[in-house]
Amino acid sequence: MSGDGTAAAQMPGRPATSGVIHDIGYRGYDGPRLGRAQITRALCWHSLRSAFGFGRGAKAKIVPVLTFAIMCLPAIVSAAVIAVSSNHQRMISYDTYLPQLRIFVLIVFIAAQAPELVSRDLRSHTLPLYFARPIRRLDYPAAKLAALFLACLAMIEIPLLLLYLGTITQVRGGSAIWHETRALIPGLLLGVAWALVLAGLGLLLASLSGRRAYATGAVAIFFFLSLTLALLLTQIGEQGQGPAAGGTSGLARLAGLLSPFTDLDGLRMWLGGTTRGLIPSPGSYGPLYGLMFLVFLAAGTGGLVARYRKVGVA
Repeated sequence: MSGDGTAAAQMPGRPATSGVIHDIGYRGYDGPRLGRAQITRALCWHSLRSAFGFGRGAKAKIVPVLTFAIMCLPAIVSAAVIAVSSNHQRMISYDTYLPQLRIFVLIVFIAAQAPELVSRDLRSHTLPLYFARPIRRLDYPAAKLAALFLACLAMIEIPLLLLYLGTITQVRGGSAIWHETRALIPGLLLGVAWALVLAGLGLLLASLSGRRAYATGAVAIFFFLSLTLALLLTQIGEQGQGPAAGGTSGLARLAGLLSPFTDLDGLRMWLGGTTRGLIPSPGSYGPLYGLMFLVFLAAGTGGLVARYRKVGVA
């Protein structure tokens, strides 16, 4: 046996030789180390870009671009109609904005993009890498929730702003512009409520599976089935009451509590909205719609935080 250090280290009773560090040319990092806040903001910004397909291939941009274009199209058409009409009257309400179209587009958008934000990390088991950095367990779901909230807010609010700009450029007088502004503000506030609830619930459902197909199905099925059930019970309640009863039945007023979309519509009417949307006015049941809004909001955000406390440990 040779007398080099390797052989000596393998012989029993002889001390092991120390290791050798080889310099292969990697440069060290001497710059500033980013902290928790910067990491969370970077994660939020990256997730927001991913929600619209930026930084990814052309295929990833198909759904967000199409859904955004479909949402903005009625506002653009309305602005064109206002420009050529004689009375310059707006035909679309700010607080409802074609509710069936808005709901359909948002279901497609959230079902497609919420899994993109969370399912990939679950499937690739990259969460331990995130939590190895100086961020807390709450920071990851908070960044994802903020990103999807901003994405949903853009999908809801930008068409309203386009509708508003298309209207005020055709009306005459400061009073008409102020009238449009006062009508726009409740619509923008309701858009914030829509984005909060839908982003929280969408991410919670998408985080239940690391497989994107399952996560997409869970989001779409929940939103679609709950909406269908609420509208079906509302219709049954209105037909059962009949025109001779002189009012709306309790079933028709309460059925909207079953779906986030109909609950948000009932909340809108309870807070002063006069335009008929998906369901009849809740009347005295209005506080229940406000309470159910808080339940949906807490279920989405609280459930998402609880989910990632468990996933982080695993």
